[in-house]
Order: sequence, then structure tokens, then C-alpha cells
Amino acid sequence: MSNEQAKGATRREILRTAAAATAVTVASAGAAKSAVFGAAPSRVQGANDRIRIGFVGVGGQGMTHVRLLKENASAFNVEHVAVCDIYRRRVKAAQGFCELPDSAAYEDYRKLLERKDIDVVWIATSDNWHAPIALAAMEAGKHVYIEKPMCRTVEEAYKLWDTAKRTKKLVQVGSQGCSDQKWHVAGRVVKEGRIGHVVQAQGSYCRNGKDGEWNYYAIDKDAGPHSTGDGYVNWEVFAMGKEPRQWDPDRFFRWRKYWAYGNGIMGDLFPHRLHPLAIAMNLPQTGNGGFPSRVSSMGGLYVQKINPVTGKVDREVPDFTTIQVDYPEECTLMLLGSTINEQGWQDMIRGNKATLYFGGSGVQIRPERVWAEEIEAGEEPVDGPGEAIEVHEKNLLDCIREGGVPNCNIDLALRVQVVISLGEMAYRRGKTMHFDPATRKYWG
Repeated sequence: MSNEQAKGATRREILRTAAAATAVTVASAGAAKSAVFGAAPSRVQGANDRIRIGFVGVGGQGMTHVRLLKENASAFNVEHVAVCDIYRRRVKAAQGFCELPDSAAYEDYRKLLERKDIDVVWIATSDNWHAPIALAAMEAGKHVYIEKPMCRTVEEAYKLWDTAKRTKKLVQVGSQGCSDQKWHVAGRVVKEGRIGHVVQAQGSYCRNGKDGEWNYYAIDKDAGPHSTGDGYVNWEVFAMGKEPRQWDPDRFFRWRKYWAYGNGIMGDLFPHRLHPLAIAMNLPQTGNGGFPSRVSSMGGLYVQKINPVTGKVDREVPDFTTIQVDYPEECTLMLLGSTINEQGWQDMIRGNKATLYFGGSGVQIRPERVWAEEIEAGEEPVDGPGEAIEVHEKNLLDCIREGGVPNCNIDLALRVQVVISLGEMAYRRGKTMHFDPATRKYWG
């Protein structure tokens, strides 16, 4: 790695760039040039063209994408051309795995985005960096795959949507359940009116562990901002100026437990249900449809308060929570999330005439008793491998080549992110949050 890269970027430099990227709005629609990267024309892909990928964030989930796309490089016709992370050990590991030269390994994502040979950027950083990097990538002429949740706030979500529409770059959010065909089959059943009016959808994502959720991520003892060599971490950049300023390895390696960088269950687990259920409910993805009208959340930090190893306060986010969402389409969605009990709710969609159940090899339709003579019970078969990450990756690559719409596209992702962001606010404020998509305003 070069001496310039090894020094790392200063927090002020990178945050100034992030602020500039995040400031992009629809008002700048006439500006086809990025203030950071200058003109950013992208290559036009044909059906047989190789797609070149840059990776920003190569920790656990980031390396999962690196490995899967490497394993399928020939079948998907892709090439790994650059990797980036603020933790030097991760950069070097990804660089070695991809067999890349030092010139293709970065600790500053802006340097990676300056490359003209990258077509799409895979983003798997902590949640607080999703929006700044994705905005800058689109301004630099690259498509983006963003791990879930798409971002942190309603404002960031709309900036991503505005930028994607203006730059015409594709966005795929890493909620791979959206590429599971059962949800699309369910959406067709709903669209055909076979369960009547959709009344309510429900789902859950529940786990349990003695040591506390996310504490299974190992902490490298030699890592930190004062380390030299492979242990170096650019802590100032990671923290984005948030307290505490002092190095905290638990916050870096287990960041999902802290509000400054993530939002626990709400952002890590709920997207796996929110995106697919929105597809299955056949909620609209155009105009002002499909947005929540009000969102509430209940729960708390009930068990995982003290770290069993350190004896210190373990986390800020809840270990048990629910979210309730009302839609102007006159239906409701309810989710249960837990990291202290793994017994969840059954996934289902209730209509006034029948209910959809998900299980086995297909989607089951069970009529309500009073509608049994009109609605036929049965099972709609589902083909495909289920929630396979590589299928979701290929979906974006196919859309880049063929001009399609990704399964977890920016329109769906925007609506779900509004739910997630309002859900966090509802929980933290102890209030029901209301939303008006026509004005992009929320209150509660």
C-alpha cells in the first residue's frame, strides 16, 4: 500500500466530502457534474460486457459479497478491481483474496470512486456511512449495491432517491428476500384480488443468544487509531464526529448496538421482512402511494443490559421491539423483533376474504369461512433458491446490463426506509410518528 494511503484520510477531509455529497438535491438536477469528482460519465454496458466492481467496507458482510462475487465471477462476468476499508487489516485481507495490486487497495473511499474503471460499488460499511458513500458513488457515475438498511434518516433516503433519479444510476438494497420468488407470487395473488382487500400483514425476525446479539463479532486486541501496521483504524472517520471521541473497540466492532452508527433490530433485522412484505402486499411504488401514514413502536432493553464478559453497560438499542405501520391504502403492517427470544410471529397477509401463509414449497391461500364458496383454497407453487444472496447480486448485475428494475430498487427502498427511520424515532421519542409524502414532512 502506498505511503499516502497508509497515512489515512483526515476526518475533516472525508466528512467535508460526505457533507458535500449529502447536500445534493433535486434542485441540482441540471448539474451533471459532481462537485467532488467532476464529470462522471459511465460506461454503457452491453449484454456481454464485463462489469467491474469496487467494494467499500470489507468486514463480515462486505467479505461475504467479495467471496460470492469472486466465486461467481465467470458466470456473472464480473471483475473485482478495487477494495476499501478504514481498517487496514481488512483492506489487506480483501486485497489478497482478490489478488489486487497495492494501487487498488484504499483506506479513503473517495480515491476508489475516482477510478474510471468501476461500474458498480458494493457498500457494506456501518449504517451511518451508507448514504454519503452511495451519493458520492452515483455522482461519480457508478451504480450502487447498498447493504440494508439503505441509510439512517428520512432526509438521507430522499437524497438517495433524488440522486438516483437524476443520475439514472441503479440502486439495489441488500435485502435479499426481495429476490425470493414467494413474495412476488404472493404479490400477484393479492393483485388478482384473490384474498379480497388486504387488511394486515405481519412478520417477525427473532434471535436469542446467551452473550448478547452482535457480541459474537470478535474484537481484534491490536486494533485502534494509535496502532501502526495492519491494526490501524481510522476511528475519527468511522465515528463521524459523534461522541465518544476516545477509541472504543466495542463501538467499532459491534456498532449495531449504538444509535450513532446503527439502530439494532430496526435496521439489521426488520428490513428482511419490510421489503418482501411490501412486495407481497402489492403496495404501490410510484407517486405518493405505498408510504406509511403513521408509525409506532414499542419495546425496550429488557435483558441484554450488562455485558457478561466486561461487566459494563452493553448496548443502547432495544433487545425486544415491535413496529406498527398504517398505510393510506387502508391496511396495516406489524413486525416483532427480538434478540432475547427466538419465537416469532408467523408470516402472513390477511385479506377480508382469505389469508396468505408462507411455508413449505409455496404460498397457501386459506379462505375465510364466510367466503369459502367464492374463494378457492390452494397453494401457489414457488420456484427458485429462496433468499440466496448471490441471486440478489446477480439481479442487480442483470439490470445494469439489460436496463431492468432491481428487486429491491430505489422506489421500494425509499418507502421502507421511511418506515425504518420513523420507527426508530417513534421508539426513541415514545410517540406515534406521522408522515406526508407530498411534503416529505413527518411529525409526532
